[in-house]
Amino acid sequence: MTSVNITTTENTVTVNEGDATVITVATQGPQGPSFASSGTTMNDDNRVDGSVVFFDQSSGTFKADATTTKLTLVNGGNF
Repeated sequence: MTSVNITTTENTVTVNEGDATVITVATQGPQGPSFASSGTTMNDDNRVDGSVVFFDQSSGTFKADATTTKLTLVNGGNF
């Protein structure tokens, strides 16, 4: 199998060969919208089952951790 690396931007791919050939063409597309419109990130490194997502002002990120869970909100959490 022959591998070809194309480094220029083109909108057309033409393949001329006598035998049946499978050609795969891949391009890197847009990565999609960010997590939040403000560009804020999500830190879920310490998440557990039942974690509740919240915004942490000191780090400027949304977090999901073992401290803030649906159980801590029900059992004496601050509302």
